[in-house]
Amino acid sequence: MKSIVSYLKGAQLDKKQVHKNLTLIPLLSEDSLEPYYLILEQAIDEGLIEITEVNESGSVNDLALKVRGKKPVLLIEGEELKGAKQNRLINASFLIAGGTKTKIPVSCVEEGRWRYSSREFSSGKKMMHASLRREAQATVKESLERGSGHRSDQGRVWSNIAETSRRMKVASPTMAMADVFDKTHDRLEDYTERFEVVENQVGALFAIDGRVVGLECFGSRETFAQFFNKLVQSYALDALDRSGSSDKIPPVPTARAKSFIESAIKSKGRRHKAVSLGETISFASRIISGAALADTNKVLHLSAFRKNGGGGGSRAGFQRFSSRNRRRPFIVE
Repeated sequence: MKSIVSYLKGAQLDKKQVHKNLTLIPLLSEDSLEPYYLILEQAIDEGLIEITEVNESGSVNDLALKVRGKKPVLLIEGEELKGAKQNRLINASFLIAGGTKTKIPVSCVEEGRWRYSSREFSSGKKMMHASLRREAQATVKESLERGSGHRSDQGRVWSNIAETSRRMKVASPTMAMADVFDKTHDRLEDYTERFEVVENQVGALFAIDGRVVGLECFGSRETFAQFFNKLVQSYALDALDRSGSSDKIPPVPTARAKSFIESAIKSKGRRHKAVSLGETISFASRIISGAALADTNKVLHLSAFRKNGGGGGSRAGFQRFSSRNRRRPFIVE
C-alpha cells in the first residue's frame, strides 16, 4: 500500500465541476509519469497489438493478446473490447510487456451473441458504467483472495447489464451494454461537454445525487486526459440512471470528498501477481473498495468505489444487486 498512500497523500482537490446530478472534483498532482507505454487505442491504431478469441471455439472469460511492438501496452479495468464472438470488458488494469503473447481475463458484456462479427477485437472506445465496474472489481478482488486470478462473477455482470437496460428502457437484440451507451449517446454528450480537464489533473472524485461514489486516478496526467471523456461517460450513465430520483440535489461537502480519499489511504491492501508486468493491489476499508495497478512502486491506475451501504444508505449512489438477481455463469469451453 505504500505506493498508493504516497500517491494519494501527494494529491490535492480542486474546484468542483457540476452538471445536473453529477459532480466531478479534480485531483491534482505536481508529480506525473512520462508514459513509457501505449494505451489500448494507440496500440490498435498503430497495428501494434492483436486481440482475438483464444481459439476457434473461444472462451468467454479469456482472450488471446499479442503485442507486436517493443513498448508495453496499458489496459484499463472496464475498457470495452468489441467484436469477435461477443463484446468483453477487461477485468482489471494490466501492463502487457512488448513482444509477448498472453491471455487476459475478461467478462462478457453481450450475453445474446456467440458468433463471429470479426476475427480481431477493436476498442469499443468506452469504459463500462461505473456501477458495473464496481460489481466486477468486487468479484475480481474475491477471486484474487481465493487464489483464482483476476476472475469476475459473470452472473453479476449480466444482472447489472440487464437491470440497467430495463431501467433505461433500452432493448438490445444481443443484450449488449454497448447498445445502452449508443441509445443514450446524446444525453451522455451533454455531460461530457460540461466537464473539463484542468492543469496538473491526474484524477477525479465523482459524486451522484450528492454522494461521492468513485475515485479514478492515473500516474500520468497525459494518460488521465486520454481517458477523461470515457470516465465522465462511465459515471454519467449511472447519473442518468438515477436522474429524477431526487428533486433537489444536495451539494458535495469538501470534507466528505476528503474523507473518501482518507478512507482509501487508511485501507488495508493486498498485493497480487498481475498479468505480465507490475502488480495488482486490492484494498478496502469500511466504506470503500478499490484496486490499483503499480509498476516499480509507481501507481499507473487506481479506481475505488463506495461499497453498498458504505456510509450512504443501501443504494449509495448506485443500484444494488443481490444474490437473488444473479444468473449462472455462462462458460463456453
